[in-house]
Amino acid sequence: MLQADPLDRGRDGRGGWYDGRVEIVERTDALIVLTESAAAKIKGLMTDEPEGEATVLRVAVQGGGCSGFEYALGFDQGAQEGDYELETHGVTVVVDPFSAPYLRGAEIDYLETIQESGFKISNPNATSACGCGHSFQVDEGETPDDAGPPCSSGCSH
Repeated sequence: MLQADPLDRGRDGRGGWYDGRVEIVERTDALIVLTESAAAKIKGLMTDEPEGEATVLRVAVQGGGCSGFEYALGFDQGAQEGDYELETHGVTVVVDPFSAPYLRGAEIDYLETIQESGFKISNPNATSACGCGHSFQVDEGETPDDAGPPCSSGCSH
């Protein structure tokens, strides 16, 4: 442990420095988090697109689906005015201002298991979701006019 200069009153004003335990915590307030698996799959898919057509991943929320809102993932040529832009694991992600509040803190993963294969979005803002995982509802209860019927056992969102 370092010794403080006796003439230096230190940060606590009593002659010493804080020497307690400090925990470093990763900030989780990112707009969207991509897992390494999702980023690898996205980069692979981007290489299949024509040059210049897929420079960013656009993540959006739109009205529709079984639960009121549905996710939209697609490639774009770049960010548009007002978009939020972030880079994670080598993938540039853009989100429009309407979608951002509904997606804050969401994690996009890519799964390839015996039971499922594809992108999976875990969204802390969703209060309920359709069984298919492609549509969701939020607390506000605002359902767009073009939302689909409630989910049933034969969900096709």
